Amino acid sequence: MGYLEELNDSQRVAVENIEGPTMVIAGAGSGKTRVLTYRIAHMMKLGIDPFNIMALTFTNKAAREMVERIGEIVGPGEARNITMGTFHSVFSRILRINSDRLGYPSNFTIYDTQDSKSLLKDIVKQFNLDDKAYKPGNVLGRISAAKNNLISPESYAMNEDIKLEDKMAKRPEMARIYKTYAARCFKAGAMDFDDLLYQTNVLLRDFPDVLSYYQQKFKYILVDEYQDTNHAQYLIVKKLAAVFENICVVGDDAQSIYSFRGANIKNILNFKRDYPDFKLYKLEQNYRSTKNIVEAANGVIAKNKDQIKKKVWTSNDSGDKISVIRTLTDNEEGKLVTNKIYDKSKSDGLVYNDFAILYRTNKQSRSFEESLRKLNIPYKIYGGLSFYQRKEIKDILSYFRLAANNKDEEALKRVINYPKRGIGKTSFQNIIIAAAQYGVSPWEVISNFAQYPVNINSGAKNRISAFATMIQSFSAQMDKMDGYALAQEIAKTSGILKELHTDKDKGPEEVERYANIEQLLSGIKEFTTARADDESKALSEFMLDVALLTDADATEDEDRNHVTLMTIHSSKGLEFKHVYLVGLEENLFPSQMALNSRTDLEEERRLFYVAVTRAKKTCTLTYSTSRFQWGNLITAEPSRFLDEIDEQFLKHESPPRAAGRSLSGRSFNRTTPTGGLNRQLNSRSLKPLKSVTSGSSTESTDTTFGADIHLKVGYNVEHDRFGKGKVTKIEGSGSDTKASIFFPRHGSKTMLLTFAKLKVLDND
Repeated sequence: MGYLEELNDSQRVAVENIEGPTMVIAGAGSGKTRVLTYRIAHMMKLGIDPFNIMALTFTNKAAREMVERIGEIVGPGEARNITMGTFHSVFSRILRINSDRLGYPSNFTIYDTQDSKSLLKDIVKQFNLDDKAYKPGNVLGRISAAKNNLISPESYAMNEDIKLEDKMAKRPEMARIYKTYAARCFKAGAMDFDDLLYQTNVLLRDFPDVLSYYQQKFKYILVDEYQDTNHAQYLIVKKLAAVFENICVVGDDAQSIYSFRGANIKNILNFKRDYPDFKLYKLEQNYRSTKNIVEAANGVIAKNKDQIKKKVWTSNDSGDKISVIRTLTDNEEGKLVTNKIYDKSKSDGLVYNDFAILYRTNKQSRSFEESLRKLNIPYKIYGGLSFYQRKEIKDILSYFRLAANNKDEEALKRVINYPKRGIGKTSFQNIIIAAAQYGVSPWEVISNFAQYPVNINSGAKNRISAFATMIQSFSAQMDKMDGYALAQEIAKTSGILKELHTDKDKGPEEVERYANIEQLLSGIKEFTTARADDESKALSEFMLDVALLTDADATEDEDRNHVTLMTIHSSKGLEFKHVYLVGLEENLFPSQMALNSRTDLEEERRLFYVAVTRAKKTCTLTYSTSRFQWGNLITAEPSRFLDEIDEQFLKHESPPRAAGRSLSGRSFNRTTPTGGLNRQLNSRSLKPLKSVTSGSSTESTDTTFGADIHLKVGYNVEHDRFGKGKVTKIEGSGSDTKASIFFPRHGSKTMLLTFAKLKVLDND
C-alpha cells in the first residue's frame, strides 16, 4: 500500500489502527488532515463500505479537498459515497430527510445571522421593548447559547437561575422573546444554524427508530477539530457511536479557541472518561515552522494547566529568532509593519501572499489598512462582508429562497417590494398583523385574501396577488428546471437585472452590483455543470450549499496576490511564511474580559499559541506603548505573553526611523533597547528604568542595579509576577545586561535587567 509510505511512523500507526475508540492529538503543523484523509482511504482499502463512514470536518472546503485526495487513492466514484462535511451540512441533510417527524417542510430555509437578527428586531418592536436593552446581537447570542446547551424555550422559561441572570442583565423578557422567535421560525419553515444541531438532537432523542437507523449506517465516525465541538455536537456524536464505538476524534487541545461559540475543551480532555479503553496517538512532529518558532510556542503553551501533555518538535532549521518590536502608538505600529513587509518583499523577492497580519480584534485593522494603501500594497481583510451578504446578492437569494419555501417570512419581507412595485410598509405590516391574528404565515395571507381579510386597499391587494402568482410560478419549476436556467429566469422576471442594468445614475457601485449578480449566476452554472449525472442540479441544492457556507470556506480572490489581514480566530488552520502578530498589549491580548478567571486566560494563551504557529519562516511580535481608544490616547502595557517566551528565542528590534515619529515629534532612537520582559516598562512615564552596569565577567559579576543596589550570582531577588527567585547567571554589559533567575514556581527565566524591575532581597 504505497500511500502508507508517505506517512511518518506516528502518522502511520494512527492510520492503520481503525477499530475502537481512538483519539489522535495532533500538534500544530503535524499533518492532522493527512492522517484523517489516509485513515479513511485505508478503511476503504480494507473493504469497509464508504456508505458506513461519516467524517465531520471543520469546513466544507476541507471536506471537498479530502474527498478529492481519497478519490485519488481509492477511486473518485467510491469516495463520493462517504458522508463527509461539517456538522451543519451533514445534519441539515439528515434533517431534510426526516423533516416531517419534526413538523418542518423538507425544503426548510436556513436563516443566517442577518435573517435571525432581523426577525428578533421585529419581535422586540412587536413587544414594545427597549431596543437598546434588547440588541438583536445580544439576544441572538443568548438564544444560541441556550440551543447549544439543548435548552428549549419551555425549559428556559422555567429555569429560575436563567431568569435571574436575565433580570440582572435587564432583559427580563428574554424567555418570551425566545419562545416567540422559535414559533416564528417554525411557522416560516425555517431553522437557524443552531437549530441544525438542536433539532438533530431532538430527532435522535424522540425517534428511536431514526437513531437506530443512523447508528447502523455510520459504523465508523471520524471527527476533525474535536476540541472545538460544543455540547450539542458532543451528544450527537456520542449517540451515533454508542453501538459500534468505532469513533476517531482528531484535534489539539492546545488550539481550542472557540469557547465564545460554545466550544467545550472538556470534550477532548474527557474523551478517556467516555471511552476508557480508547487508544491515544500523538502527532508531535511539526512540518510547518522553524525550531525557534516551535520551541517558543511550546514554552508558552506549557504554562496552561488544562492540557494533554505532548512535546511538539521539528527537524526544520532553527531559522530566525522571533522579533519583538515596540512602537509608541498604534499608528506607528501600522507604518512599521507595513514598511517591513514592503522591504522584505523587495529584498527577498517574495510575493504578498507570503505575508499575514494577525490581530486580536477586527477594529485593529485600521492603521494597517491605511499604511498598506499609502504604499499601494494590495491586501484583503478576511472576516469582513461576505459575497453572499452583499445587498444585491441577498436580494436575489431571497427570491430563490421564497420560491423554494413560500413560507420564508424574512425572504418575503425583503423582496415583496423590491424592485419597487407599490407595496408599502404599512400594507406589509397589516399582513403581519393578520397572519398573527389567524395563526398562519404571511404567505398564506397574501396568497388567499378571500380567506384572510386584511385592511389593505384593492390596488395594493392586486399588486400583492400578482407578486404571489409570480413566486408560485417559480416554485412550480423549482425541481423541474435546471438550477442555472431557473436562476436566470428569476433574475429576469423579478426585475432585479433590469433594475441594476438600467439605473440612470449608474456609478461604480451599481456597475459592481450588476457584475456581482453575473458572478452569482456564473457560480450556479459552474455548480450545476460539476454535478454528476445522478446528482440533483436543482436550484434548491445550490441554495443548500450557500446556506451552509462559513467564513473559512471563502474562496473569493484566492489567487490574487495580497497581504492577508485577519483575526487570529479566522487564521485557524492556515499558514503563512511570514506572520506579524500585532497589538500584544495587556487588556487587548490577552483580552481584558479574559483576566477574571484562569480558564479564560488559558484560552487566550491557546489563541496566542495558534497565532505564533501559523508562521512557517518568521514571526514578528509588535506592541505599542500607547493606543487610541474612543478618541483618547491610552497608555498600554506590554502583554504578559511576551514575558512567557524564553529569551533565547527572541531578538529585540528597535523601530527604524522610517516607521514614523513619536507624538513629541522625535524620531525613534535606534539604540533604545526594547527589553526582553518589557511588560515591566514604566508605563506612566514611557521611559525605561536606569540601566544596569556590570563588569566583563559572566559568572561572578557584582552588578550595580539602579543607583546603589548591587546584584551578583547567588543573590535572592523578587519579581512582581514570578515571585522570589535566585540569580544563577549574569552576562552582558550596560543596558544589555541579562540575568538568569530561577523561580521555584516558574522555572528559570532570562531577563534584561533594564526592564526587569527586580527587588533585591537581603543578601549581605
